[in-house]
Amino acid sequence: MSSLFPALSDPSSGPPADRAALRFGDRSLTYAELAGAAGSLAERLPGGGARVAVWATAAPETAVAVVAALEAGVPVVPLNPKSGERELAHILSDSAPALLLTEPGAVLPAAAGGVPRVEVDVRASGRLPGRAPVDPVDPVDPVDDEDPALVVYTSGTTGPPKGAVLPRRAVAATLDALADAWRWTGEDVLVHGLPLFHVHGLVLGVLGPLRRGGSVRHLGRFSPEGVARELNGGATMLFGVPTMYHRLAEALPGDPGLAEALGRARLLVSGSAALPVHDHERITAATGQRVIERYGMTETLMNTSVRADGAPRAGTVGVPLPGVELRLVEEDGTPLASYDGESVGEIQVRGPNLFTGYLNRPDATAAAFTADGWFRTGDMAVRDPDGYVRIVGRKATDLIKSGGYKIGAGEIENALLEHPGVREAAVTGEPDADLGERVVAWVVPVDRHSPPGEEELAGHVARRLAPHKRPRTVRYLDVLPRNDMGKIMKRALPS
Repeated sequence: MSSLFPALSDPSSGPPADRAALRFGDRSLTYAELAGAAGSLAERLPGGGARVAVWATAAPETAVAVVAALEAGVPVVPLNPKSGERELAHILSDSAPALLLTEPGAVLPAAAGGVPRVEVDVRASGRLPGRAPVDPVDPVDPVDDEDPALVVYTSGTTGPPKGAVLPRRAVAATLDALADAWRWTGEDVLVHGLPLFHVHGLVLGVLGPLRRGGSVRHLGRFSPEGVARELNGGATMLFGVPTMYHRLAEALPGDPGLAEALGRARLLVSGSAALPVHDHERITAATGQRVIERYGMTETLMNTSVRADGAPRAGTVGVPLPGVELRLVEEDGTPLASYDGESVGEIQVRGPNLFTGYLNRPDATAAAFTADGWFRTGDMAVRDPDGYVRIVGRKATDLIKSGGYKIGAGEIENALLEHPGVREAAVTGEPDADLGERVVAWVVPVDRHSPPGEEELAGHVARRLAPHKRPRTVRYLDVLPRNDMGKIMKRALPS
Protein backbone atom coordinates (compact mmCIF):
# COMPACT_ATOMS: atom_id res chain seq x y z
CA MET A 1 0.00 0.00 0.00
CA SER A 2 1.41 3.38 -0.95
CA SER A 3 0.85 6.07 1.66
CA LEU A 4 -1.40 9.01 0.84
CA PHE A 5 0.79 11.11 3.13
CA PRO A 6 4.50 10.53 2.47
CA ALA A 7 5.34 13.35 4.88
CA LEU A 8 3.86 11.27 7.72
CA SER A 9 4.83 7.76 6.67
CA ASP A 10 8.46 8.64 5.90
CA PRO A 11 9.50 11.51 8.17
CA SER A 12 13.12 11.30 6.99
CA SER A 13 12.12 12.69 3.59
CA GLY A 14 9.21 14.87 4.73
CA PRO A 15 8.95 18.32 6.31
CA PRO A 16 10.56 19.11 9.66
CA ALA A 17 8.78 17.35 12.52
CA ASP A 18 8.03 20.69 14.17
CA ARG A 19 6.40 22.19 11.08
CA ALA A 20 2.75 23.09 11.65
CA ALA A 21 0.52 20.60 9.83
CA LEU A 22 -2.90 21.77 11.05
CA ARG A 23 -4.29 24.84 12.74
CA PHE A 24 -7.91 25.32 13.78
CA GLY A 25 -8.25 28.65 15.55
CA ASP A 26 -5.81 28.57 18.47
CA ARG A 27 -5.38 24.76 18.30
CA SER A 28 -2.54 23.40 16.19
CA LEU A 29 -0.62 20.18 15.55
CA THR A 30 2.86 19.77 14.15
CA TYR A 31 3.68 16.90 11.80
CA ALA A 32 5.20 14.98 14.69
CA GLU A 33 2.08 15.51 16.83
CA LEU A 34 -0.24 14.59 13.96
CA ALA A 35 1.70 11.39 13.29
CA GLY A 36 1.59 10.48 16.97
CA ALA A 37 -2.13 11.14 17.42
CA ALA A 38 -3.05 9.40 14.19
CA GLY A 39 -0.79 6.47 15.03
CA SER A 40 -2.41 6.02 18.44
CA LEU A 41 -5.89 6.09 16.94
CA ALA A 42 -4.95 3.75 14.08
CA GLU A 43 -4.17 1.04 16.62
CA ARG A 44 -7.82 1.13 17.78
CA LEU A 45 -9.42 0.87 14.34
CA PRO A 46 -11.00 -2.30 12.96
CA GLY A 47 -9.61 -4.28 10.04
CA GLY A 48 -11.17 -6.76 7.67
CA GLY A 49 -12.75 -4.18 5.37
CA ALA A 50 -14.82 -2.49 8.08
CA ARG A 51 -15.63 1.20 7.66
CA VAL A 52 -15.49 4.00 10.22
CA ALA A 53 -17.64 7.13 10.27
CA VAL A 54 -16.21 10.52 11.26
CA TRP A 55 -18.31 13.25 12.84
CA ALA A 56 -16.77 15.89 10.59
CA THR A 57 -16.73 19.04 12.67
CA ALA A 58 -14.29 21.85 11.87
CA ALA A 59 -11.77 20.62 14.42
CA PRO A 60 -8.33 18.96 14.45
CA GLU A 61 -9.96 15.73 15.69
CA THR A 62 -11.63 15.34 12.28
CA ALA A 63 -8.29 15.59 10.47
CA VAL A 64 -6.59 13.18 12.88
CA ALA A 65 -9.44 10.68 12.52
CA VAL A 66 -9.37 10.73 8.72
CA VAL A 67 -5.58 10.53 8.50
CA ALA A 68 -5.46 7.65 11.00
CA ALA A 69 -8.06 5.66 9.11
CA LEU A 70 -6.54 6.24 5.69
CA GLU A 71 -3.04 5.34 6.86
CA ALA A 72 -4.45 2.18 8.44
CA GLY A 73 -6.28 1.29 5.22
CA VAL A 74 -9.74 1.76 6.79
CA PRO A 75 -12.42 3.46 4.63
CA VAL A 76 -13.89 6.68 6.04
CA VAL A 77 -17.50 7.89 5.90
CA PRO A 78 -17.51 11.65 6.65
CA LEU A 79 -20.75 12.76 8.34
CA ASN A 80 -22.27 16.22 8.10
CA PRO A 81 -22.97 17.37 11.68
CA LYS A 82 -25.92 19.38 10.35
CA SER A 83 -27.64 16.37 8.75
CA GLY A 84 -31.24 15.80 9.73
CA GLU A 85 -32.22 12.68 11.65
CA ARG A 86 -33.70 10.91 8.61
CA GLU A 87 -30.71 11.60 6.35
CA LEU A 88 -28.21 10.63 9.04
CA ALA A 89 -30.09 7.42 9.83
CA HIS A 90 -30.07 6.50 6.13
CA ILE A 91 -26.32 7.11 5.76
CA LEU A 92 -25.44 5.11 8.87
CA SER A 93 -27.72 2.24 7.86
CA ASP A 94 -26.38 2.21 4.30
CA SER A 95 -22.68 2.44 5.20
CA ALA A 96 -22.82 0.34 8.40
CA PRO A 97 -19.71 1.78 10.08
CA ALA A 98 -18.07 -0.26 12.82
CA LEU A 99 -17.14 2.88 14.78
CA LEU A 100 -18.01 6.57 14.93
CA LEU A 101 -15.01 8.82 15.56
CA THR A 102 -15.71 12.17 17.23
CA GLU A 103 -14.07 14.98 19.11
CA PRO A 104 -14.36 14.64 22.90
CA GLY A 105 -17.74 15.63 24.29
CA ALA A 106 -19.48 15.94 20.93
CA VAL A 107 -23.26 15.89 21.33
CA LEU A 108 -24.69 13.42 18.83
CA PRO A 109 -28.28 13.05 17.61
CA ALA A 110 -30.33 9.99 18.45
CA ALA A 111 -29.79 8.55 14.96
CA ALA A 112 -26.10 8.04 15.78
CA GLY A 113 -26.73 6.32 19.09
CA GLY A 114 -26.44 2.78 17.77
CA VAL A 115 -22.86 3.08 16.53
CA PRO A 116 -19.99 2.47 19.00
CA ARG A 117 -18.19 5.74 19.60
CA VAL A 118 -14.48 6.50 19.95
CA GLU A 119 -13.33 9.95 21.01
CA VAL A 120 -10.19 11.20 19.28
CA ASP A 121 -7.30 12.30 21.48
CA VAL A 122 -5.12 14.72 19.50
CA ARG A 123 -2.39 14.61 22.18
CA ALA A 124 -1.97 10.84 22.17
CA SER A 125 1.19 9.25 20.81
CA GLY A 126 1.55 6.16 18.70
CA ARG A 127 3.05 4.83 15.49
CA LEU A 128 1.42 5.04 12.07
CA PRO A 129 1.25 1.67 10.24
CA GLY A 130 3.51 2.92 7.45
CA ARG A 131 6.33 4.04 9.73
CA ALA A 132 9.29 1.77 10.32
CA PRO A 133 8.97 0.29 13.83
CA VAL A 134 11.78 0.08 16.35
CA ASP A 135 10.96 -3.61 16.93
CA PRO A 136 9.25 -6.01 14.52
CA VAL A 137 5.47 -6.06 14.77
CA ASP A 138 2.71 -7.97 13.03
CA PRO A 139 2.19 -6.58 9.52
CA VAL A 140 -0.98 -4.63 8.80
CA ASP A 141 -3.59 -6.05 6.46
CA PRO A 142 -2.49 -5.52 2.85
CA VAL A 143 -4.31 -2.61 1.18
CA ASP A 144 -4.41 -1.93 -2.54
CA ASP A 145 -4.58 1.46 -4.22
CA GLU A 146 -7.96 0.41 -5.69
CA ASP A 147 -9.38 -0.19 -2.23
CA PRO A 148 -11.83 2.35 -0.79
CA ALA A 149 -10.49 5.45 0.92
CA LEU A 150 -13.71 7.41 1.40
CA VAL A 151 -17.44 6.92 1.04
CA VAL A 152 -18.87 10.39 0.48
CA TYR A 153 -22.63 10.81 0.27
CA THR A 154 -24.14 12.93 -2.47
CA SER A 155 -26.78 15.56 -1.82
CA GLY A 156 -29.67 13.28 -2.71
CA THR A 157 -31.72 15.78 -4.74
CA THR A 158 -33.52 12.95 -6.55
CA GLY A 159 -33.83 10.48 -3.66
CA PRO A 160 -31.89 9.33 -0.60
CA PRO A 161 -28.18 10.25 -0.68
CA LYS A 162 -25.95 7.75 -2.47
CA GLY A 163 -22.51 6.84 -1.13
CA ALA A 164 -19.80 7.42 -3.74
CA VAL A 165 -16.93 5.02 -3.06
CA LEU A 166 -13.65 6.83 -3.73
CA PRO A 167 -10.56 4.58 -3.98
CA ARG A 168 -7.14 5.57 -2.68
CA ARG A 169 -6.03 5.83 -6.30
CA ALA A 170 -8.55 8.60 -7.01
CA VAL A 171 -7.52 10.69 -4.00
CA ALA A 172 -3.83 10.46 -4.89
CA ALA A 173 -4.42 11.11 -8.61
CA THR A 174 -6.52 14.22 -8.00
CA LEU A 175 -4.20 15.76 -5.44
CA ASP A 176 -1.13 15.13 -7.58
CA ALA A 177 -2.83 16.53 -10.69
CA LEU A 178 -3.77 19.68 -8.76
CA ALA A 179 -0.19 19.97 -7.51
CA ASP A 180 0.89 20.03 -11.15
CA ALA A 181 -1.78 22.53 -12.21
CA TRP A 182 -1.35 24.87 -9.25
CA ARG A 183 2.39 24.45 -8.62
CA TRP A 184 1.36 23.32 -5.13
CA THR A 185 4.31 22.45 -2.85
CA GLY A 186 5.15 21.78 0.77
CA GLU A 187 6.00 25.45 1.20
CA ASP A 188 2.37 26.46 0.66
CA VAL A 189 0.11 27.34 3.57
CA LEU A 190 -3.59 26.97 2.77
CA VAL A 191 -6.37 28.90 4.50
CA HIS A 192 -10.07 28.06 4.18
CA GLY A 193 -13.31 27.89 6.13
CA LEU A 194 -15.02 25.05 4.27
CA PRO A 195 -16.97 22.20 5.90
CA LEU A 196 -15.04 18.95 6.29
CA PHE A 197 -17.68 16.41 5.27
CA HIS A 198 -17.32 17.20 1.57
CA VAL A 199 -14.69 16.75 -1.13
CA HIS A 200 -13.81 20.46 -1.31
CA GLY A 201 -13.08 21.05 2.35
CA LEU A 202 -11.79 17.60 3.32
CA VAL A 203 -9.99 16.09 0.32
CA LEU A 204 -8.67 19.28 -1.25
CA GLY A 205 -8.59 21.48 1.83
CA VAL A 206 -7.06 19.10 4.40
CA LEU A 207 -5.67 16.02 2.67
CA GLY A 208 -4.18 18.16 -0.11
CA PRO A 209 -1.80 20.16 2.10
CA LEU A 210 -0.88 17.05 4.11
CA ARG A 211 0.00 15.08 0.98
CA ARG A 212 2.32 17.89 -0.09
CA GLY A 213 3.90 18.28 3.35
CA GLY A 214 2.49 21.80 3.73
CA SER A 215 0.12 23.39 6.22
CA VAL A 216 -3.59 24.13 6.50
CA ARG A 217 -5.22 26.81 8.62
CA HIS A 218 -8.95 26.42 9.10
CA LEU A 219 -10.91 29.56 9.92
CA GLY A 220 -13.72 27.76 11.72
CA ARG A 221 -16.22 30.29 10.44
CA PHE A 222 -15.42 32.19 7.25
CA SER A 223 -14.98 35.94 7.47
CA PRO A 224 -13.11 38.54 5.39
CA GLU A 225 -11.27 39.55 8.57
CA GLY A 226 -10.10 35.98 9.15
CA VAL A 227 -8.92 35.64 5.55
CA ALA A 228 -6.95 38.89 5.78
CA ARG A 229 -5.39 37.87 9.10
CA GLU A 230 -4.15 34.52 7.77
CA LEU A 231 -2.89 35.85 4.45
CA ASN A 232 -1.04 38.59 6.31
CA GLY A 233 0.33 35.88 8.62
CA GLY A 234 2.01 33.78 5.96
CA ALA A 235 -0.79 31.84 4.22
CA THR A 236 -0.19 31.52 0.48
CA MET A 237 -3.40 29.94 -0.84
CA LEU A 238 -7.12 30.52 -0.27
CA PHE A 239 -9.90 28.04 -1.09
CA GLY A 240 -13.52 29.19 -1.09
CA VAL A 241 -16.93 28.88 -2.66
CA PRO A 242 -18.61 31.68 -4.66
CA THR A 243 -20.58 32.94 -1.65
CA MET A 244 -17.29 33.55 0.17
CA TYR A 245 -15.68 35.33 -2.76
CA HIS A 246 -18.82 37.42 -3.21
CA ARG A 247 -18.53 38.56 0.41
CA LEU A 248 -14.88 39.39 -0.17
CA ALA A 249 -15.79 41.38 -3.28
CA GLU A 250 -18.46 43.27 -1.34
CA ALA A 251 -16.02 44.09 1.48
CA LEU A 252 -13.11 45.20 -0.72
CA PRO A 253 -14.19 48.78 -1.52
CA GLY A 254 -14.18 49.77 2.15
CA ASP A 255 -11.22 47.67 3.28
CA PRO A 256 -7.86 48.45 1.65
CA GLY A 257 -6.17 46.10 4.11
CA LEU A 258 -8.21 43.19 2.76
CA ALA A 259 -7.24 44.13 -0.79
CA GLU A 260 -3.58 44.18 0.20
CA ALA A 261 -3.86 40.79 1.91
CA LEU A 262 -5.57 39.14 -1.06
CA GLY A 263 -3.00 40.68 -3.37
CA ARG A 264 -0.29 38.96 -1.33
CA ALA A 265 -1.71 35.44 -1.90
CA ARG A 266 -0.02 33.13 -4.37
CA LEU A 267 -3.29 31.48 -5.39
CA LEU A 268 -7.01 32.17 -4.94
CA VAL A 269 -9.19 29.17 -5.85
CA SER A 270 -12.99 29.04 -6.12
CA GLY A 271 -15.07 25.92 -6.60
CA SER A 272 -18.27 23.94 -5.85
CA ALA A 273 -20.30 26.34 -8.04
CA ALA A 274 -19.64 28.95 -10.72
CA LEU A 275 -18.15 32.26 -9.58
CA PRO A 276 -19.97 35.12 -11.35
CA VAL A 277 -17.81 37.03 -13.80
CA HIS A 278 -18.75 40.28 -12.05
CA ASP A 279 -17.13 39.06 -8.82
CA HIS A 280 -14.05 37.93 -10.74
CA GLU A 281 -13.70 41.42 -12.16
CA ARG A 282 -14.24 43.23 -8.87
CA ILE A 283 -11.63 41.13 -7.06
CA THR A 284 -9.06 41.50 -9.82
CA ALA A 285 -9.61 45.26 -10.06
CA ALA A 286 -9.12 45.73 -6.30
CA THR A 287 -6.27 43.29 -5.70
CA GLY A 288 -4.50 42.64 -9.00
CA GLN A 289 -5.17 38.94 -8.39
CA ARG A 290 -7.28 36.59 -10.49
CA VAL A 291 -9.40 33.86 -8.96
CA ILE A 292 -8.78 30.40 -10.42
CA GLU A 293 -11.78 28.11 -10.90
CA ARG A 294 -11.79 24.33 -11.10
CA TYR A 295 -14.49 21.76 -11.79
CA GLY A 296 -15.21 18.50 -10.03
CA MET A 297 -17.87 16.53 -8.24
CA THR A 298 -18.13 13.90 -5.54
CA GLU A 299 -17.94 10.98 -7.96
CA THR A 300 -14.99 12.29 -9.97
CA LEU A 301 -13.05 14.47 -7.55
CA MET A 302 -11.38 17.09 -9.80
CA ASN A 303 -11.67 17.07 -13.58
CA THR A 304 -10.44 20.45 -14.81
CA SER A 305 -8.80 23.64 -13.60
CA VAL A 306 -7.41 26.91 -14.79
CA ARG A 307 -3.67 26.42 -14.36
CA ALA A 308 -1.56 28.70 -12.20
CA ASP A 309 0.66 29.25 -15.24
CA GLY A 310 -2.24 29.36 -17.72
CA ALA A 311 -4.11 32.16 -19.42
CA PRO A 312 -6.59 33.90 -17.10
CA ARG A 313 -10.13 33.48 -18.35
CA ALA A 314 -12.93 34.42 -15.97
CA GLY A 315 -16.03 32.29 -16.24
CA THR A 316 -14.25 29.10 -17.29
CA VAL A 317 -13.10 26.10 -15.27
CA GLY A 318 -9.96 25.67 -17.32
CA VAL A 319 -8.66 22.59 -19.08
CA PRO A 320 -8.65 18.88 -18.16
CA LEU A 321 -6.19 17.95 -15.43
CA PRO A 322 -3.31 15.57 -16.21
CA GLY A 323 -4.67 12.06 -16.70
CA VAL A 324 -8.29 13.15 -17.16
CA GLU A 325 -10.11 12.61 -20.46
CA LEU A 326 -13.11 14.89 -21.08
CA ARG A 327 -15.63 15.03 -23.90
CA LEU A 328 -18.98 16.73 -24.59
CA VAL A 329 -21.82 14.65 -26.02
CA GLU A 330 -25.22 15.20 -27.61
CA GLU A 331 -28.40 13.94 -25.98
CA ASP A 332 -28.02 10.62 -27.79
CA GLY A 333 -24.49 10.19 -26.47
CA THR A 334 -22.76 11.12 -29.72
CA PRO A 335 -19.63 13.23 -29.10
CA LEU A 336 -19.81 16.79 -30.40
CA ALA A 337 -18.18 17.02 -33.80
CA SER A 338 -16.10 20.06 -32.84
CA TYR A 339 -15.59 22.54 -30.02
CA ASP A 340 -16.56 26.05 -31.06
CA GLY A 341 -17.26 27.74 -27.73
CA GLU A 342 -21.01 27.81 -28.43
CA SER A 343 -22.32 24.24 -28.84
CA VAL A 344 -23.69 22.80 -25.60
CA GLY A 345 -23.11 19.18 -24.60
CA GLU A 346 -23.07 16.99 -21.51
CA ILE A 347 -19.67 16.46 -19.90
CA GLN A 348 -18.40 12.89 -19.74
CA VAL A 349 -15.06 12.02 -18.14
CA ARG A 350 -12.65 9.10 -17.77
CA GLY A 351 -9.51 8.81 -15.70
CA PRO A 352 -7.84 7.71 -12.47
CA ASN A 353 -9.83 10.35 -10.54
CA LEU A 354 -13.12 8.44 -10.82
CA PHE A 355 -15.01 6.66 -8.07
CA THR A 356 -15.56 2.91 -8.31
CA GLY A 357 -19.32 2.99 -7.79
CA TYR A 358 -22.19 3.79 -5.44
CA LEU A 359 -22.23 1.77 -2.24
CA ASN A 360 -24.91 -0.95 -2.35
CA ARG A 361 -26.30 0.51 -5.61
CA PRO A 362 -25.12 -1.54 -8.61
CA ASP A 363 -28.11 -0.25 -10.60
CA ALA A 364 -27.15 3.40 -10.08
CA THR A 365 -23.49 2.61 -10.76
CA ALA A 366 -24.29 0.93 -14.07
CA ALA A 367 -26.52 3.82 -15.13
CA ALA A 368 -23.79 6.36 -14.36
CA PHE A 369 -21.28 4.92 -16.84
CA THR A 370 -21.29 4.34 -20.59
CA ALA A 371 -20.37 0.94 -21.97
CA ASP A 372 -16.82 2.13 -22.65
CA GLY A 373 -16.24 3.58 -19.18
CA TRP A 374 -17.12 7.27 -19.50
CA PHE A 375 -18.86 8.75 -16.44
CA ARG A 376 -22.01 10.74 -17.21
CA THR A 377 -21.66 13.87 -15.07
CA GLY A 378 -25.03 15.44 -15.87
CA ASP A 379 -23.26 18.81 -16.23
CA MET A 380 -23.69 20.83 -19.41
CA ALA A 381 -20.86 22.85 -20.89
CA VAL A 382 -19.34 24.45 -23.94
CA ARG A 383 -15.68 24.06 -24.86
CA ASP A 384 -13.46 26.52 -26.65
CA PRO A 385 -11.21 25.40 -29.52
CA ASP A 386 -8.17 25.65 -27.22
CA GLY A 387 -9.71 23.29 -24.67
CA TYR A 388 -11.07 25.67 -22.02
CA VAL A 389 -14.38 24.47 -20.55
CA ARG A 390 -17.27 26.69 -19.50
CA ILE A 391 -20.04 25.11 -17.39
CA VAL A 392 -23.56 26.27 -18.28
CA GLY A 393 -25.54 24.22 -15.76
CA ARG A 394 -26.93 20.85 -14.76
CA LYS A 395 -28.71 18.76 -17.37
CA ALA A 396 -31.64 18.11 -15.01
CA THR A 397 -32.23 21.68 -13.85
CA ASP A 398 -30.19 24.11 -15.97
CA LEU A 399 -30.60 23.02 -19.58
CA ILE A 400 -33.49 24.94 -21.07
CA LYS A 401 -34.88 24.02 -24.48
CA SER A 402 -36.62 27.10 -25.79
CA GLY A 403 -37.73 27.80 -29.36
CA GLY A 404 -35.45 25.10 -30.74
CA TYR A 405 -32.36 26.37 -28.86
CA LYS A 406 -30.44 24.63 -26.07
CA ILE A 407 -29.73 27.29 -23.46
CA GLY A 408 -27.58 26.96 -20.36
CA ALA A 409 -28.92 28.73 -17.28
CA GLY A 410 -25.45 29.62 -16.01
CA GLU A 411 -24.56 32.14 -18.68
CA ILE A 412 -27.88 33.96 -18.21
CA GLU A 413 -27.29 34.09 -14.45
CA ASN A 414 -23.87 35.64 -15.05
CA ALA A 415 -25.39 38.24 -17.35
CA LEU A 416 -28.08 39.14 -14.82
CA LEU A 417 -25.47 39.55 -12.09
CA GLU A 418 -23.76 42.20 -14.21
CA HIS A 419 -26.84 44.43 -13.81
CA PRO A 420 -26.24 46.93 -10.98
CA GLY A 421 -29.71 46.34 -9.56
CA VAL A 422 -29.29 42.56 -9.14
CA ARG A 423 -27.77 41.09 -5.99
CA GLU A 424 -28.46 37.40 -6.66
CA ALA A 425 -29.93 35.52 -9.61
CA ALA A 426 -31.06 32.04 -10.59
CA VAL A 427 -32.50 30.90 -13.90
CA THR A 428 -34.82 27.98 -14.60
CA GLY A 429 -37.09 26.83 -17.39
CA GLU A 430 -40.80 26.19 -17.19
CA PRO A 431 -43.29 24.80 -19.72
CA ASP A 432 -44.46 27.15 -22.45
CA ALA A 433 -47.07 26.25 -25.08
CA ASP A 434 -45.28 28.16 -27.82
CA LEU A 435 -41.56 27.86 -26.99
CA GLY A 436 -41.55 24.47 -25.30
CA GLU A 437 -39.85 26.07 -22.30
CA ARG A 438 -39.47 29.72 -21.39
CA VAL A 439 -36.60 31.25 -19.48
CA VAL A 440 -37.53 32.31 -15.94
CA ALA A 441 -35.27 34.56 -13.86
CA TRP A 442 -35.39 34.53 -10.06
CA VAL A 443 -33.87 37.77 -8.85
CA VAL A 444 -32.88 39.15 -5.46
CA PRO A 445 -32.71 42.91 -6.12
CA VAL A 446 -30.24 45.26 -4.48
CA ASP A 447 -33.18 47.48 -3.52
CA ARG A 448 -36.27 45.41 -2.92
CA HIS A 449 -38.43 48.54 -2.89
CA SER A 450 -37.28 49.54 -6.38
CA PRO A 451 -36.21 46.43 -8.31
CA PRO A 452 -35.19 46.58 -11.98
CA GLY A 453 -38.18 45.86 -14.22
CA GLU A 454 -38.78 42.74 -16.26
CA GLU A 455 -38.27 44.47 -19.62
CA GLU A 456 -35.10 46.15 -18.38
CA LEU A 457 -33.59 42.83 -17.31
CA ALA A 458 -34.69 41.06 -20.51
CA GLY A 459 -33.06 43.75 -22.62
CA HIS A 460 -29.92 43.65 -20.48
CA VAL A 461 -29.52 39.90 -21.13
CA ALA A 462 -30.42 40.12 -24.83
CA ARG A 463 -27.74 42.74 -25.45
CA ARG A 464 -25.04 40.66 -23.74
CA LEU A 465 -25.94 37.21 -25.00
CA ALA A 466 -28.65 36.78 -27.64
CA PRO A 467 -32.35 37.66 -27.85
CA HIS A 468 -33.50 34.04 -27.49
CA LYS A 469 -31.67 33.80 -24.13
CA ARG A 470 -33.55 36.68 -22.50
CA PRO A 471 -35.84 35.87 -19.53
CA ARG A 472 -39.52 35.89 -20.46
CA THR A 473 -40.58 35.97 -16.80
CA VAL A 474 -38.90 37.58 -13.79
CA ARG A 475 -39.77 36.66 -10.21
CA TYR A 476 -38.41 38.59 -7.24
CA LEU A 477 -37.27 37.04 -3.95
CA ASP A 478 -35.68 38.26 -0.72
CA VAL A 479 -33.12 35.43 -0.77
CA LEU A 480 -32.24 32.39 -2.87
CA PRO A 481 -32.19 28.95 -1.17
CA ARG A 482 -28.62 27.62 -0.86
CA ASN A 483 -26.96 24.55 0.62
CA ASP A 484 -23.91 24.39 2.92
CA MET A 485 -21.55 24.75 -0.03
CA GLY A 486 -23.25 27.89 -1.32
CA LYS A 487 -24.95 26.20 -4.28
CA ILE A 488 -28.39 27.49 -5.20
CA MET A 489 -31.02 24.80 -4.60
CA LYS A 490 -33.30 25.36 -7.58
CA ARG A 491 -35.64 22.57 -6.60
CA ALA A 492 -36.45 24.59 -3.46
CA LEU A 493 -37.57 27.68 -5.41
CA PRO A 494 -41.26 28.50 -4.95
CA SER A 495 -43.52 26.65 -7.39
